[in-house]
Amino acid sequence: MSVRFQKELTNAAEFIESRLNGFLPASNTSLMADPMRHAVMGGGKRLRAFLVLESANLFDINPEQAAYSAAAIECIHAYSLVHDDLPCMDDDDLRRGKPTVHVKWDEATAVLAGDGLQTLAFDILARTPAAMNDAVRVQLISSLAIASGRMVLGQSQDIAAETARVPLGLEAIVELQSNKTGALIEWSACAGAVLACQDMTALSAYAKALGLAFQIQDDILDIEGDVADTGKRLQKDTEAGKATFVSILGLDGAKQKARSLVEQACDVLSIYATKAESLRDAAQFVIERNK
Repeated sequence: MSVRFQKELTNAAEFIESRLNGFLPASNTSLMADPMRHAVMGGGKRLRAFLVLESANLFDINPEQAAYSAAAIECIHAYSLVHDDLPCMDDDDLRRGKPTVHVKWDEATAVLAGDGLQTLAFDILARTPAAMNDAVRVQLISSLAIASGRMVLGQSQDIAAETARVPLGLEAIVELQSNKTGALIEWSACAGAVLACQDMTALSAYAKALGLAFQIQDDILDIEGDVADTGKRLQKDTEAGKATFVSILGLDGAKQKARSLVEQACDVLSIYATKAESLRDAAQFVIERNK
């Protein structure tokens, strides 16, 4: 990862965390304030927010206007992680190097914290500045609702795969992960085009390839990663006997597939020339990251 890209990612994370701080309920002002803040603040790569900001930059959208969409997607992502960590799902004790919400508080609080973050996301989008017309707000809200539904479908497909008599094949895994992981990444990368009322074909193709590459790297890290780096429990899929990109393609095959997807993602951005350089760097980042 280049020094320039690392700085851009860090700056984007700091920018979005400052905006999230203003959108979230202040600490100790309600029963849910601290659990919600624990879930969404002070950790994570903020890759989805970065994609929102950079896709908006392609069309010269003011970062302050794009910040609403970037904060909203981080709330949705955090809600999904809180629920994913529950004992009825993946039963994880660690997330982003911190105790998961149900461990620090309890299961009921974790469910409600996730619910709170989900509803907050749509409230944030509804407050997108007046410079954006109502049709844009409606499209952002509607498309995020659809993407969130796809994510839920992907999670249900993932749970069903644990008890399937026959392990999933490659095509089924691609569909599952395109929903579970890819849907929110695609929404993030297309948000700038929505804000600018521009065609999103290229950004959608970029995001589809990026989302799969991201998941393949997750599968690789589940085998090769270090808990100290990832901040979460590893080798869960292996222990559960679930089919993954690595189990089907092998470690080297999975790495090769991820590299191919990154090349594909970068190629479709050619219409944006050098203005999309940071998005190309983001594609490279997803297969170089160690967490």
